[in-house]
Amino acid sequence: MSKAVIATGGKQYLVSTGDSLEIELVESKDKNITFEPLLVFDDKDVKIGTPTVKDAKVTAEITEQDKQTDKVTSIRYKAKKRVHKVRGHRQRKTIIKITKIS
Repeated sequence: MSKAVIATGGKQYLVSTGDSLEIELVESKDKNITFEPLLVFDDKDVKIGTPTVKDAKVTAEITEQDKQTDKVTSIRYKAKKRVHKVRGHRQRKTIIKITKIS
């Protein structure tokens, strides 16, 4: 079984065929997206990219898009100064399923 390391959204993920993972929002009109892997390996061979592996491709299918996670709030407060600021952020996600590593 071959595995690969892909990079998207400033993060790196170790994936294999059939895996399902949640990544940051990817704008794509197609249902299929491709990634250039940083590392590809199986039982016998290891290919390390500089920065990506040439002639290698990871194909994924978008199963769900624009799913939102829990809201993260940050609070700035200074006692006795009348400073109170609340900010919130909700990250949008894309759920993909890895279909092929070639």
